[in-house]
Amino acid sequence: MNSMNDLNDLNDLNDINNINKPANSPARPTVKQIDLEISRIENSRELRKAVAGTLKNIVVIAAAAIIAANLFIAVLIINKNSMSPILQDGDIVVAVRWGGVNPGDVAAFYYNNKILLKRVIAKAGDWVYIDENGTVFVNDEALDEPYVAEKSFGECDIDLPYQVPDGSYFVMGDQRKTSADSRLKEIGPVGAEYIAGKVFVRIWPLSKIELFG
Repeated sequence: MNSMNDLNDLNDLNDINNINKPANSPARPTVKQIDLEISRIENSRELRKAVAGTLKNIVVIAAAAIIAANLFIAVLIINKNSMSPILQDGDIVVAVRWGGVNPGDVAAFYYNNKILLKRVIAKAGDWVYIDENGTVFVNDEALDEPYVAEKSFGECDIDLPYQVPDGSYFVMGDQRKTSADSRLKEIGPVGAEYIAGKVFVRIWPLSKIELFG
């Protein structure tokens, strides 16, 4: 009887899985399981780095886009338009802020907390005259204006001929009969500091995409 008990004790001692193993303790992980866990942790770290890098790039790109939009371009929707037939209500145009504006350009400028679009007719120092038929003269030369559908003297209360003051531009809408522009003392010439840019391209509607000079 004692021999049988001794044998049982010997078997227990030889069972290495029970040596110093508390009751109900979890199974020890295998080498393969440990490798998989290490790999999972490393992959998780790489994923976090990739996501952080992507978010950083998105923030940088968005900031650059905002800065570019504020410094270089303005997207405008035409409303209550005086530039027909070239531009129509609902058209969307992009105005660029670099390069300044020149006679013939369609300029976007600030007036009474609004942005208006008018065509640059003359620059500082030029003399402007408009005859009773609506023909515009700059420095005694009649302008060729194919963009004007109907010439008109329109609303004009300035003294003609008119010399454009320094640092300013004389602007007129292509819809000459109804446009309120530099022909009125209330508006007058537009100071260069109020110029938001010149219309560069129409991007909507898609069927009328067009580059402007």
